[in-house]
Order: sequence, then structure tokens, then C-alpha cells
Amino acid sequence: MFEKLKQRWKVNGLNLVLIIATFALGGSLCGYAGRKILMFTGLEKGALWIILYVLLITLLWPICVLLISIPLGQFTFFRKYIVKIWGKISGRNHKTGSKITQIAIFASGAGSNAQQIINHFNASENIKIALVVCNKPGAGVLTIAEKSGNPSLLIEKERFASGDAYLTELAKYKIDFIVLAGFLWKMPVNLIQAYQKKIVNIHPALLPKYGGKGMYGNRVHEAVIAANETQSGITIHYVDEIYDHGEIIFQATCEVAANETAASLAQKIHVLEHANFPRVIAEILQK
Repeated sequence: MFEKLKQRWKVNGLNLVLIIATFALGGSLCGYAGRKILMFTGLEKGALWIILYVLLITLLWPICVLLISIPLGQFTFFRKYIVKIWGKISGRNHKTGSKITQIAIFASGAGSNAQQIINHFNASENIKIALVVCNKPGAGVLTIAEKSGNPSLLIEKERFASGDAYLTELAKYKIDFIVLAGFLWKMPVNLIQAYQKKIVNIHPALLPKYGGKGMYGNRVHEAVIAANETQSGITIHYVDEIYDHGEIIFQATCEVAANETAASLAQKIHVLEHANFPRVIAEILQK
């Protein structure tokens, strides 16, 4: 745990100890100050006292921590830390004040595209991967989310297709934009209406050919090879009510060799996906 904190905060062992001490002492000072202030109100301990106490320590915590951080030499760290927390709460870039775009990645499988997207936006100040949504327990993408520190949501089909489509959860995470990265369920109408032109998908072939229900993974590549196509590729498109039908945003191509197999073609497609999907998402969001 301590090694992870050192890496996350980019500090050495001594500074980590001082940071933890600042958290502890600042929290204690905050609690002490809150109780002292409430003593002057004459309130007896009860529901109102607890509510006021919670509000007080919430307001006092940044001040107390900053005060403790000065003699411990951690003022710069905690100033940045508090500003960053405020940015997360307000949903705005703590440096520029501009709104941060919150992305939800929907995926069903191993999550190689999700991993590339997470890596691409990891250092972004204006775009954040706020949630990873998956419909398969044990899918690799859930492990990726856990390792990268991204919240995840496991969904079930009835609520997704016939219920509220988890719009409540998406609102909780303040999701602005949805990326489908190997997500195999059809998007319900109420979700599409709530996020019009804010849902994009990547398809492992050149649409409008080789799209539609059931056309995913090796099925697509086998169909391309069976049709003796000399080219395949990827299509990034907006999502509408019909499978693989929405407006095309970007396409990239690769050669289909004479001796091509579904597995070898899949590798070529993965290269195109990883090279282009994160970049195109960034371009869409910067418009």
C-alpha cells in the first residue's frame, strides 16, 4: 500500500511519512476545533449538533491540514492536493477552471481498447475516464479498471434493455460522453436519446459492410475473408438505434492478404484500433 502511495503521489519514504502525519494531525485539529466552536453555541449533542459538526469539520479540514503542513514542510503538496479535490468535486480543471469531460467506457471482454483509452487520457487535465461499465462478470476489462483505479459498474440485461438503462448511475458519475470499446449489447433507446451524438463505437470492419447484429469479433473477419475482400479496417461512428448504423466519424484500412486468417486479420485490426481510437475520441471532444 505504501509503495502505491509513493508512486501515486510521487514522493519518497520520508515525505510519505510526513504526509500521513499531516493527515492525522490535521484531522485531529479539525475535530478538536469543531467541538470547541460548537461549545459556544450551547447546543446539546443530538441530530442538529451532529449535522453542524459534520459541516464544520468539512469546512475546517482544508484550513487545519494546511496549517499542520507548514511546520512539516508539506504545504506545497497539500495546497495542490486540496485544489485537485476541489476540481473533482466541481467537475472543473483546477488549473484552467474549464469543465472536465467525464467519459464512461462500456466493454464486454478483455478490454485492450479500454486499456489504450485509459492510458491515453491518464494525464489529461480536461478529459477523465470516470467509469468503466461491463456486462460480464469476470471480464478482463474489470481487472483493468481495478488496476488503473477507475470505478467500475457491472450491469444486468433486463434493467439495461428494459429499465432505466442505468441512467441514474451515469448521472451519479456525471458522465458526459460514452465510448463503446467492444461492448456487445445493443444500446437502448432511452440511453441514446439521453446522449445524442455523445456515444461512439468502434467496429472491426469497414462499414456499412459487415455490420449489424451478430457481427463482432472473428465473425466479422471470417465474413471479410470469405467475401475475398482485399481490404478491411476499422470504423469509428456515432451510435443510433440500429446496430453499426450511425454516422461514420473515421475509418482506417489494412490489407487482407491472400493467406489471411481470422486470427491474423484480428491482429491487424487491433493495431489500427489501438493507434486510432483514443486519438479520434480526443479530437471529437476537442471540437
